Order: sequence, then structure tokens, then C-alpha cells
Amino acid sequence: MNKTKKNKTINTDQVLITLCESVCEVLTKASGNNITYSAMVQKITKTCLRPDVSSFVLFDGGFNGIVVTNFTADAALEIYQDYMRNMGMPESEISNSHMSDDVANVLGELMNQLVGDFTFKVREQLQTTITQSQPKMLSINKLVQISVDTSMDRPQMRRVTFTTATNKIFYLEFAMEKTEFIQLHDFEAAKTIDPDEILAQSAKEKAEAAKAPDPVEPEDDADDDFMASLGL
Repeated sequence: MNKTKKNKTINTDQVLITLCESVCEVLTKASGNNITYSAMVQKITKTCLRPDVSSFVLFDGGFNGIVVTNFTADAALEIYQDYMRNMGMPESEISNSHMSDDVANVLGELMNQLVGDFTFKVREQLQTTITQSQPKMLSINKLVQISVDTSMDRPQMRRVTFTTATNKIFYLEFAMEKTEFIQLHDFEAAKTIDPDEILAQSAKEKAEAAKAPDPVEPEDDADDDFMASLGL
């Protein structure tokens, strides 16, 4: 008698593992230092922005959800500064304040890259497509609750602790509707995105933007005519 093949099932927590792997891969490549996540995950009842630097990204499509990252000031600065040094920026141009716009811009860019890596892996591994919103970065000094429960069916919420190379802590909060993906038959996965290529492209775009000449202000012909009429 032939044995029936048991179909592979992927649940919320396995999707979360994929997201955590994207966070570690992208931030480790960006900073040049090892980023790790805890083997233990917390079940939570709400997603919140927490001090000192926070961001969130919404996604929808094959399933709906939200990704929130909450950095302490020290963790935000360490990742930002390591990234800038990894890109070859001189120390004089690297901010020392987590409130700096430059810190928010860099972390927002990295957030966009890691969620982009996650959405690619979802398409590759789960054979479905999700789209992401533009990351929103905030420097805050109090807790702010974010709720997108109305767009999700039986939302599942988790919090994961991440650690930088020097043991600074930051957190990821994740919510998605309760769902399972059941593999009906084998398929060939698409080519995996290389985080090195993403970061190299980002560095190239930054360098090109820095080399771009400042826009030339158009001359005011009316003022020239007026000065000429005065003999000047």
C-alpha cells in the first residue's frame, strides 16, 4: 500500500522566523557586525512604538500585517554608526545623536531593505505576494500603541529581542492574521536576493547623489536690465 505524503504546513511563527532571518542578514551586512535574535519569542496583545527610535511598516496582499522595530538610543546609534563606517564615511560626518535626521533616514532605509528581503522570501517560499508601505521612522519619548486589527482576521502578535555586537538591545514586534500555508506539491524556489547587492546598490546611489552638482539658480534678467538702466 502506498503511503500518503504528508503536506508541509507553514504557520505564523515560521513566517516570523523568516522575518527575523531577514532582519539579521540585512543589518549584519549593513553594519559589518553580527546581529542575533533570541530563541524565545513573546506572545503579545498589541503592537506599540516604544522609545527611543521606532519605525513601522504595513504589508498586505497574500496576508495582512505590520512590522514594528523599537530601538534604544544606544542600539540605534550603534547600527547607524557601524553602517556609516562600513560605507566609508569619515567620523566627522557621522552623527552622535539618536535624534538626528540622518539616523532616522539610515534606519528607515535599512528597514525598507530588510522588509523588502522578507517580502521576496515570502514570494519565494510561500508562493504568494505581499506589498509593503514606506517605513515611517519616529524619535519618541513615550509609548504609542498602533492598531491595525480591523484589517486582520484573528491577529497573531509576537515580540522578538535582538542583540547587537556590543550587546545593545532592540525589539521587533510583528502582527499578522492567523493563517497557514499548506504545500500541495514540490516547486523550485526563485533565486535568493543577496543583501550585499542591495547594500552595494544603496552605496552607489548615495555616492552618485553626493557627486551631483548643485542646481544653478537662473539669472534674473529683469534685475540685470534695471541695473543696466542705472549705468551699473
